[in-house]
Amino acid sequence: MLLEKSLAVIFALLLTATVVNRLLIRLRPDKDWQELTLRIRTWWAIILLFSLAMLSPHWLTITFFAWVSFMALKEFLTLVPSRQSDCIPILWLFISVPVNYWLVGNGWYEIFVLFIPVYVFLLLPVGMIITGETQGFLRTASQLHWGIMTTVYALSHVAFLVVLPADDKQTGALLALFLVSLTELNDIAQYIWGKAFGRIKVTPKVSPGKTVAGLLGGVATTSLAAAGLGPLLTPLTWSLALLAGVVISITGFCGDVVMSAIKRDRGVKDSGTLLPGHGGILDRLDSIIFTAPIFFHLIRYACY
Repeated sequence: MLLEKSLAVIFALLLTATVVNRLLIRLRPDKDWQELTLRIRTWWAIILLFSLAMLSPHWLTITFFAWVSFMALKEFLTLVPSRQSDCIPILWLFISVPVNYWLVGNGWYEIFVLFIPVYVFLLLPVGMIITGETQGFLRTASQLHWGIMTTVYALSHVAFLVVLPADDKQTGALLALFLVSLTELNDIAQYIWGKAFGRIKVTPKVSPGKTVAGLLGGVATTSLAAAGLGPLLTPLTWSLALLAGVVISITGFCGDVVMSAIKRDRGVKDSGTLLPGHGGILDRLDSIIFTAPIFFHLIRYACY
């Protein structure tokens, strides 16, 4: 099966990275390899859980992504300031998570696409006025809106990819694997190109490590990889796959720098400590929060 073979390739790459890391520790004991070791160990856990989700029945896959959204939303709410009077709207936010993913699991696109952006968006501030607290109202409403839109609505498009081809579970899982793999490849490629050739900063005040060379190198690498893998893993033609690669690389960059801006605004380096070596769960989801909805709609309107 193509899905199993694709996941086997990813595990082989991770095993190679693990071996290289062990060799570096033995050959260069004078250097500190602790962060790299922690990152690789965490990647083992992430990829194992993601692989099990992709190989599971639809209901279990949807449950996995709902849990990820729940944890991401919880982390976001600890990152931003809140008022004591906000317990009711925050409760509504958490209730919207299973409702949103229930819509995903049933494939009800017409309701799903409206539930959070329209109904939750409008009803949330209504719940806030019940307490009568107006101090900080606009700031809090904006933060809660942003939190639910990114951690739940945007992320749930990955889960919807799995159920999009209603008659073929593996095709949906391969679409999700294609998106997630290219998003992570883009992050790695931008980092490598930026370290090797980066001179001109793209956003020096927001994310000083982001350079023009890193951005362009990431776009080129991700686009070529997408054009090669797209026709093999997805219903996309090579030209549409190439377009998808460009879209994923640019939107992934945007998600990364936007989350960096949020963390700088809050005065923190990482969004949390859930993932050793990586930071918080939002530190790993920042790019895919932007790539998922854009790629989903590209696939839906181009292929289904």
